[in-house]
Amino acid sequence: MISKTQEDNRVASAAAHPEDTQLELTLRPRTLTEYIGQSHIKEGLRIFIDAAKGRGESLEHVLLYGPPGLGKTTLAHIIARELGVNIRVTSGPAIERSGDLAAILSNLQDGDVLFIDEIHRLNKTIEEVLYPAMEEGGIDIVVGQGPSARMLRLDLPHFTLVGATTRMSLLSSPLRDRFGAIYRLDFYDENEIEQILHRAGGILNIAIESDSCHILAQRSRRTPRIALRLLKRVRDVAQMRHGNVISIPAVEEALRLMNIDTHGLDLIDRQILHMIIQKFGGGPVGIGTISAATNEEASTIEDVIEPYLLQCGLLMRTPKGRVATELAYAHLGIGVPATQPQKKLL
Repeated sequence: MISKTQEDNRVASAAAHPEDTQLELTLRPRTLTEYIGQSHIKEGLRIFIDAAKGRGESLEHVLLYGPPGLGKTTLAHIIARELGVNIRVTSGPAIERSGDLAAILSNLQDGDVLFIDEIHRLNKTIEEVLYPAMEEGGIDIVVGQGPSARMLRLDLPHFTLVGATTRMSLLSSPLRDRFGAIYRLDFYDENEIEQILHRAGGILNIAIESDSCHILAQRSRRTPRIALRLLKRVRDVAQMRHGNVISIPAVEEALRLMNIDTHGLDLIDRQILHMIIQKFGGGPVGIGTISAATNEEASTIEDVIEPYLLQCGLLMRTPKGRVATELAYAHLGIGVPATQPQKKLL
Protein backbone atom coordinates (compact mmCIF):
# COMPACT_ATOMS: atom_id res chain seq x y z
CA MET A 1 0.00 0.00 0.00
CA ILE A 2 1.13 3.57 -0.71
CA SER A 3 0.38 5.85 2.20
CA LYS A 4 -0.13 9.60 2.00
CA THR A 5 3.03 10.06 4.07
CA GLN A 6 5.00 8.03 1.53
CA GLU A 7 3.75 10.22 -1.31
CA ASP A 8 4.59 13.40 0.59
CA ASN A 9 8.16 12.14 1.14
CA ARG A 10 8.82 10.86 -2.38
CA VAL A 11 12.03 12.27 -3.81
CA ALA A 12 10.82 11.45 -7.33
CA SER A 13 7.44 13.13 -6.86
CA ALA A 14 6.87 16.33 -8.82
CA ALA A 15 4.51 17.58 -6.12
CA ALA A 16 5.88 20.43 -4.02
CA HIS A 17 7.43 19.50 -0.65
CA PRO A 18 7.60 22.05 2.18
CA GLU A 19 11.38 21.61 2.39
CA ASP A 20 11.71 22.57 -1.30
CA THR A 21 10.57 26.14 -0.70
CA GLN A 22 13.89 27.66 0.36
CA LEU A 23 15.86 25.86 -2.36
CA GLU A 24 13.42 26.94 -5.06
CA LEU A 25 13.52 30.54 -3.86
CA THR A 26 17.32 30.50 -3.98
CA LEU A 27 17.49 29.00 -7.47
CA ARG A 28 14.42 30.63 -9.03
CA PRO A 29 15.28 32.56 -12.24
CA ARG A 30 14.22 36.19 -12.08
CA THR A 31 13.79 37.04 -15.78
CA LEU A 32 12.69 35.34 -18.98
CA THR A 33 16.30 35.39 -20.16
CA GLU A 34 17.42 33.38 -17.12
CA TYR A 35 14.53 30.93 -17.42
CA ILE A 36 15.66 27.71 -19.14
CA GLY A 37 13.27 25.73 -21.32
CA GLN A 38 9.67 26.32 -22.46
CA SER A 39 10.97 28.43 -25.35
CA HIS A 40 7.56 28.63 -27.04
CA ILE A 41 6.04 30.14 -23.90
CA LYS A 42 8.93 32.55 -23.32
CA GLU A 43 8.65 33.91 -26.85
CA GLY A 44 4.93 34.47 -26.53
CA LEU A 45 5.21 36.05 -23.09
CA ARG A 46 8.01 38.38 -24.22
CA ILE A 47 5.82 39.82 -26.99
CA PHE A 48 2.76 39.87 -24.73
CA ILE A 49 4.56 41.70 -21.90
CA ASP A 50 6.46 44.19 -24.06
CA ALA A 51 3.29 45.11 -25.97
CA ALA A 52 1.37 45.76 -22.75
CA LYS A 53 4.22 47.85 -21.32
CA GLY A 54 4.46 49.79 -24.58
CA ARG A 55 0.78 50.71 -24.34
CA GLY A 56 1.05 51.46 -20.64
CA GLU A 57 -1.64 48.89 -19.86
CA SER A 58 -1.97 45.97 -17.51
CA LEU A 59 -1.20 42.58 -18.98
CA GLU A 60 -4.19 40.46 -19.93
CA HIS A 61 -4.97 37.56 -17.62
CA VAL A 62 -2.71 34.51 -18.10
CA LEU A 63 -3.43 30.83 -17.47
CA LEU A 64 -0.57 28.34 -17.08
CA TYR A 65 -1.29 24.63 -17.04
CA GLY A 66 0.64 21.37 -17.06
CA PRO A 67 2.06 18.73 -14.70
CA PRO A 68 3.49 19.86 -11.35
CA GLY A 69 7.12 20.88 -10.99
CA LEU A 70 7.59 22.42 -14.45
CA GLY A 71 7.82 26.08 -13.41
CA LYS A 72 4.33 27.61 -13.38
CA THR A 73 4.93 29.48 -10.11
CA THR A 74 8.34 30.63 -11.33
CA LEU A 75 6.80 32.02 -14.53
CA ALA A 76 4.19 33.91 -12.51
CA HIS A 77 6.93 35.64 -10.50
CA ILE A 78 8.88 36.38 -13.69
CA ILE A 79 5.80 37.97 -15.30
CA ALA A 80 5.47 40.33 -12.33
CA ARG A 81 9.17 41.17 -12.35
CA GLU A 82 9.21 41.79 -16.12
CA LEU A 83 6.21 44.09 -15.71
CA GLY A 84 7.91 45.87 -12.80
CA VAL A 85 4.96 45.30 -10.44
CA ASN A 86 4.26 43.48 -7.18
CA ILE A 87 2.84 39.96 -7.00
CA ARG A 88 0.31 38.61 -4.51
CA VAL A 89 0.35 34.81 -4.15
CA THR A 90 -2.51 32.62 -2.99
CA SER A 91 -4.17 29.33 -3.96
CA GLY A 92 -7.63 28.05 -4.78
CA PRO A 93 -8.12 26.11 -1.52
CA ALA A 94 -6.94 29.09 0.55
CA ILE A 95 -9.77 31.32 -0.68
CA GLU A 96 -12.70 29.94 1.32
CA ARG A 97 -15.17 32.84 1.24
CA SER A 98 -16.12 35.60 -1.17
CA GLY A 99 -14.94 38.12 1.41
CA ASP A 100 -11.46 36.60 1.31
CA LEU A 101 -11.24 37.22 -2.42
CA ALA A 102 -12.69 40.73 -2.09
CA ALA A 103 -10.07 41.59 0.54
CA ILE A 104 -7.24 40.33 -1.68
CA LEU A 105 -8.46 42.17 -4.76
CA SER A 106 -9.12 45.45 -2.99
CA ASN A 107 -5.59 45.49 -1.54
CA LEU A 108 -3.88 45.20 -4.93
CA GLN A 109 -2.08 48.19 -6.38
CA ASP A 110 -2.62 49.35 -9.95
CA GLY A 111 -1.01 46.89 -12.39
CA ASP A 112 -0.20 44.23 -9.76
CA VAL A 113 -0.18 40.50 -10.49
CA LEU A 114 -2.44 38.18 -8.53
CA PHE A 115 -1.22 34.58 -8.74
CA ILE A 116 -3.73 31.85 -7.85
CA ASP A 117 -2.20 28.38 -7.75
CA GLU A 118 -4.50 25.36 -8.10
CA ILE A 119 -7.09 27.70 -9.54
CA HIS A 120 -9.26 24.74 -10.55
CA ARG A 121 -10.01 24.24 -6.83
CA LEU A 122 -11.77 27.59 -6.46
CA ASN A 123 -15.28 27.32 -5.08
CA LYS A 124 -17.90 28.06 -7.76
CA THR A 125 -19.39 30.82 -5.63
CA ILE A 126 -16.00 32.52 -5.50
CA GLU A 127 -15.62 32.14 -9.25
CA GLU A 128 -18.81 34.15 -9.67
CA VAL A 129 -17.17 37.01 -7.73
CA LEU A 130 -14.03 36.73 -9.84
CA TYR A 131 -15.77 37.05 -13.22
CA PRO A 132 -16.68 40.76 -12.99
CA ALA A 133 -13.32 41.51 -11.39
CA MET A 134 -11.52 40.03 -14.42
CA GLU A 135 -13.81 41.54 -17.05
CA GLU A 136 -15.09 44.81 -15.63
CA GLY A 137 -12.58 45.73 -12.91
CA GLY A 138 -15.11 45.64 -10.11
CA ILE A 139 -16.90 43.36 -7.68
CA ASP A 140 -20.40 43.46 -6.24
CA ILE A 141 -20.68 43.40 -2.44
CA VAL A 142 -23.87 42.85 -0.48
CA VAL A 143 -24.21 45.47 2.28
CA GLY A 144 -26.61 44.81 5.12
CA GLN A 145 -29.02 41.95 5.71
CA GLY A 146 -32.63 41.12 5.05
CA PRO A 147 -34.99 43.57 3.28
CA SER A 148 -32.55 46.45 3.78
CA ALA A 149 -29.67 44.66 2.04
CA ARG A 150 -28.33 46.38 -1.06
CA MET A 151 -25.70 45.68 -3.69
CA LEU A 152 -22.63 47.91 -3.77
CA ARG A 153 -20.16 47.95 -6.67
CA LEU A 154 -16.53 48.20 -5.54
CA ASP A 155 -14.15 49.44 -8.22
CA LEU A 156 -10.79 47.67 -8.31
CA PRO A 157 -7.36 48.74 -9.55
CA HIS A 158 -6.25 47.27 -12.86
CA PHE A 159 -4.58 43.91 -12.22
CA THR A 160 -3.37 40.78 -14.01
CA LEU A 161 -4.58 37.40 -12.82
CA VAL A 162 -2.12 34.57 -13.40
CA GLY A 163 -3.75 31.21 -12.75
CA ALA A 164 -1.97 27.87 -12.54
CA THR A 165 -3.51 24.42 -12.72
CA THR A 166 -2.49 20.81 -13.17
CA ARG A 167 -6.08 19.85 -14.07
CA MET A 168 -7.17 21.93 -17.04
CA SER A 169 -10.24 19.71 -17.50
CA LEU A 170 -11.54 20.71 -14.05
CA LEU A 171 -11.47 24.43 -14.85
CA SER A 172 -14.92 25.76 -15.65
CA SER A 173 -15.46 27.06 -19.18
CA PRO A 174 -16.63 30.55 -18.06
CA LEU A 175 -13.44 31.04 -16.04
CA ARG A 176 -11.16 29.60 -18.72
CA ASP A 177 -12.67 31.86 -21.38
CA ARG A 178 -11.78 34.98 -19.40
CA PHE A 179 -8.02 34.45 -19.78
CA GLY A 180 -6.38 36.39 -22.59
CA ALA A 181 -3.47 33.95 -22.95
CA ILE A 182 -3.29 30.24 -22.12
CA TYR A 183 0.03 28.39 -22.08
CA ARG A 184 0.73 24.69 -21.61
CA LEU A 185 4.05 23.77 -19.98
CA ASP A 186 5.68 20.65 -21.42
CA PHE A 187 8.18 18.25 -19.88
CA TYR A 188 11.79 19.35 -20.41
CA ASP A 189 14.37 17.53 -22.52
CA GLU A 190 17.55 16.19 -20.92
CA ASN A 191 19.73 18.97 -22.32
CA GLU A 192 17.53 21.62 -20.68
CA ILE A 193 17.60 19.75 -17.36
CA GLU A 194 21.41 19.60 -17.56
CA GLN A 195 21.52 23.39 -18.09
CA ILE A 196 19.28 23.86 -15.05
CA LEU A 197 21.52 21.62 -12.93
CA HIS A 198 24.70 23.40 -14.05
CA ARG A 199 23.11 26.77 -13.25
CA ALA A 200 22.02 25.50 -9.82
CA GLY A 201 25.49 24.08 -9.16
CA GLY A 202 27.03 27.47 -9.87
CA ILE A 203 24.62 29.30 -7.56
CA LEU A 204 25.11 26.76 -4.76
CA ASN A 205 28.87 26.61 -5.35
CA ILE A 206 28.79 22.85 -5.93
CA ALA A 207 31.49 21.08 -7.97
CA ILE A 208 29.53 18.88 -10.39
CA GLU A 209 31.09 16.83 -13.16
CA SER A 210 29.45 16.91 -16.61
CA ASP A 211 28.92 13.14 -16.78
CA SER A 212 27.34 13.20 -13.33
CA CYS A 213 25.04 16.00 -14.43
CA HIS A 214 23.99 13.92 -17.43
CA ILE A 215 23.05 10.96 -15.22
CA LEU A 216 21.01 13.20 -12.91
CA ALA A 217 19.20 14.69 -15.92
CA GLN A 218 18.32 11.19 -17.13
CA ARG A 219 16.83 10.26 -13.75
CA SER A 220 14.97 13.54 -13.14
CA ARG A 221 11.78 12.55 -14.97
CA ARG A 222 12.26 15.61 -17.22
CA THR A 223 11.08 17.79 -14.33
CA PRO A 224 13.18 20.66 -12.90
CA ARG A 225 11.77 20.35 -9.36
CA ILE A 226 12.81 16.69 -9.18
CA ALA A 227 16.22 17.44 -10.74
CA LEU A 228 16.96 20.08 -8.10
CA ARG A 229 15.73 17.81 -5.30
CA LEU A 230 18.03 15.02 -6.55
CA LEU A 231 20.92 17.49 -6.71
CA LYS A 232 20.27 18.43 -3.10
CA ARG A 233 20.34 14.79 -1.97
CA VAL A 234 23.41 13.94 -4.05
CA ARG A 235 25.20 16.95 -2.59
CA ASP A 236 24.78 15.43 0.89
CA VAL A 237 26.27 12.10 -0.22
CA ALA A 238 29.12 13.85 -2.02
CA GLN A 239 29.89 15.95 1.06
CA MET A 240 29.99 12.98 3.43
CA ARG A 241 31.59 10.28 1.28
CA HIS A 242 33.09 11.68 -1.94
CA GLY A 243 35.23 14.67 -1.06
CA ASN A 244 32.44 17.21 -1.69
CA VAL A 245 32.53 16.57 -5.45
CA ILE A 246 29.47 15.36 -7.33
CA SER A 247 31.14 12.58 -9.28
CA ILE A 248 29.62 9.54 -10.98
CA PRO A 249 30.23 7.30 -7.92
CA ALA A 250 28.54 9.91 -5.70
CA VAL A 251 25.52 10.12 -8.01
CA GLU A 252 25.19 6.36 -8.35
CA GLU A 253 25.40 5.84 -4.59
CA ALA A 254 22.83 8.54 -3.88
CA LEU A 255 20.40 7.19 -6.48
CA ARG A 256 20.78 3.68 -5.05
CA LEU A 257 19.98 4.98 -1.56
CA MET A 258 16.89 6.71 -2.96
CA ASN A 259 15.76 3.57 -4.87
CA ILE A 260 15.68 5.48 -8.16
CA ASP A 261 16.33 3.31 -11.21
CA THR A 262 17.64 4.00 -14.70
CA HIS A 263 14.26 5.33 -15.90
CA GLY A 264 13.93 7.66 -12.92
CA LEU A 265 11.27 5.44 -11.36
CA ASP A 266 11.19 5.08 -7.60
CA LEU A 267 9.81 2.30 -5.41
CA ILE A 268 6.22 3.61 -5.59
CA ASP A 269 6.23 3.82 -9.40
CA ARG A 270 7.46 0.25 -9.63
CA GLN A 271 4.88 -0.90 -7.07
CA ILE A 272 2.08 0.51 -9.22
CA LEU A 273 3.40 -1.17 -12.37
CA HIS A 274 3.88 -4.46 -10.50
CA MET A 275 0.33 -4.18 -9.17
CA ILE A 276 -1.17 -3.62 -12.64
CA ILE A 277 0.82 -6.53 -14.10
CA GLN A 278 0.62 -9.07 -11.30
CA LYS A 279 -2.82 -8.40 -9.80
CA PHE A 280 -4.68 -7.36 -12.94
CA GLY A 281 -2.86 -9.24 -15.68
CA GLY A 282 -1.35 -6.07 -17.14
CA GLY A 283 -4.71 -4.33 -17.48
CA PRO A 284 -6.87 -2.70 -18.55
CA VAL A 285 -7.65 -1.49 -15.04
CA GLY A 286 -9.58 1.63 -14.04
CA ILE A 287 -8.03 4.53 -12.15
CA GLY A 288 -10.50 3.97 -9.30
CA THR A 289 -9.31 0.39 -8.92
CA ILE A 290 -5.66 1.46 -8.96
CA SER A 291 -6.47 4.09 -6.33
CA ALA A 292 -8.21 1.56 -4.07
CA ALA A 293 -5.46 -1.05 -4.51
CA THR A 294 -2.66 1.41 -3.68
CA ASN A 295 -4.49 3.47 -1.04
CA GLU A 296 -3.59 6.59 -3.02
CA GLU A 297 -5.91 9.36 -4.20
CA ALA A 298 -6.92 9.04 -7.84
CA SER A 299 -6.04 12.71 -8.43
CA THR A 300 -2.49 12.14 -7.14
CA ILE A 301 -2.05 9.14 -9.44
CA GLU A 302 -3.35 11.11 -12.43
CA ASP A 303 -1.48 14.37 -11.69
CA VAL A 304 1.81 13.23 -10.17
CA ILE A 305 2.57 9.57 -10.87
CA GLU A 306 0.91 8.70 -14.16
CA PRO A 307 2.12 11.48 -16.51
CA TYR A 308 5.74 10.34 -16.43
CA LEU A 309 4.84 6.65 -16.82
CA LEU A 310 2.89 7.64 -19.92
CA GLN A 311 5.79 9.74 -21.20
CA CYS A 312 8.16 6.77 -20.77
CA GLY A 313 5.82 4.46 -22.63
CA LEU A 314 5.46 2.20 -19.60
CA LEU A 315 1.73 2.79 -19.32
CA MET A 316 -1.11 3.38 -21.77
CA ARG A 317 -4.54 4.90 -21.31
CA THR A 318 -7.32 3.06 -23.10
CA PRO A 319 -11.12 3.49 -23.03
CA LYS A 320 -11.29 0.54 -20.62
CA GLY A 321 -8.49 1.68 -18.30
CA ARG A 322 -4.73 1.69 -17.81
CA VAL A 323 -2.57 -0.96 -19.49
CA ALA A 324 1.07 -1.86 -18.81
CA THR A 325 3.11 -1.93 -22.03
CA GLU A 326 5.79 -4.39 -23.12
CA LEU A 327 8.35 -1.79 -22.03
CA ALA A 328 6.99 -2.02 -18.47
CA TYR A 329 7.35 -5.79 -18.47
CA ALA A 330 10.89 -5.51 -19.81
CA HIS A 331 11.89 -2.77 -17.36
CA LEU A 332 10.67 -4.81 -14.39
CA GLY A 333 12.24 -7.98 -15.75
CA ILE A 334 8.88 -9.74 -16.09
CA GLY A 335 8.11 -11.91 -19.08
CA VAL A 336 4.90 -11.19 -20.98
CA PRO A 337 2.56 -14.17 -20.44
CA ALA A 338 1.67 -16.19 -23.53
CA THR A 339 -2.00 -15.34 -22.94
CA GLN A 340 -1.23 -11.65 -22.56
CA PRO A 341 -1.90 -9.57 -25.71
CA GLN A 342 1.20 -7.80 -26.94
CA LYS A 343 0.74 -4.16 -25.95
CA LYS A 344 3.06 -2.19 -28.16
CA LEU A 345 3.45 1.55 -28.51
CA LEU A 346 2.02 3.05 -31.65
